[in-house]
Amino acid sequence: MSLSTKSTPAVITFGPIALSAPDRGQDLHMRVSAPANGSDLPVILMAHGFAKSLRDYTPLVDFWTAHGFAVIQPTFLDSATLDLAPDDPRTPDICKHRVAYMKRILGHLNQIEDTVPHLKGRLDRTRVAAVGHSYGGQTVGMLLGARVIASDGTIGDDMSDPRIKAGVLLSTTGLGGEFLAPFAAEHFSFMTPSFTELTTPALVVAGDKDDSPLSTRGPDWFTDVYTLSPGATALVTLFGGEHLLGGITGYGVTDTTDESPARVAAVQELSTAYLRSALYDDDTSWSNAAKAFADNPDPQGHIEEKSAIATPEVALAS
Repeated sequence: MSLSTKSTPAVITFGPIALSAPDRGQDLHMRVSAPANGSDLPVILMAHGFAKSLRDYTPLVDFWTAHGFAVIQPTFLDSATLDLAPDDPRTPDICKHRVAYMKRILGHLNQIEDTVPHLKGRLDRTRVAAVGHSYGGQTVGMLLGARVIASDGTIGDDMSDPRIKAGVLLSTTGLGGEFLAPFAAEHFSFMTPSFTELTTPALVVAGDKDDSPLSTRGPDWFTDVYTLSPGATALVTLFGGEHLLGGITGYGVTDTTDESPARVAAVQELSTAYLRSALYDDDTSWSNAAKAFADNPDPQGHIEEKSAIATPEVALAS
């Protein structure tokens, strides 16, 4: 039997890499995955969900790297691997720390290239995207322009980053206030977003069975970011999809309640196509993938695209 790499491009995965982060109290660890060959690689920053880490989301990372992206996965302070105490002084500001760490990574791409074997000089710094799931979706949303509404109703600081040209928001929570369940309102004050300021192009992916205990609403809560932000240009709603969208967090993970390889494949293909078309002028990957998705005789969901931008008045009134 001979070995062949024709069907699946070779990739490199290296980590954990430690990046100094003085305000964190400990180094920021990350994993980097990239095609073994090629240059001018577009970059994806992957923001994990609550309690996850750099070890998760391999079904997505494997697909993205096989299709030409370099992927950087940090571990945030809320990861179960760090076991941060609830009374740790950093806990109230983890939401902001997450955004700051993503920006820190972008500021140290030279160091990352120097550390990862065979990566030096291969990253395209003009084509950077960010993808986030759940809590990570809020993190990425803030990098794309979304704000947090303070308890007095004022809109929080702009934490967006112009180096990030596009994003994908997976199972991203919606509006706060009356739409938060009592537990969420008491413990997660940061879950009060304003989406009006999110102007960077983004794809939103939601499951039509994602009924979160954090909200008083149903699965449509996870579509708020699409409805209310001018930047979110497309919404994929997956039939039967729950919070892990068929199992995007890992191969054979036990916390997936809606296991579906076909659903995971839809997230893989549509996220890749959207980012390629958002990062490269005249790229038709998204239109081709959206048509193939719609024409599937065994539909996994449906796609909405905006013909008009939501106005600030609509967003604030909601």
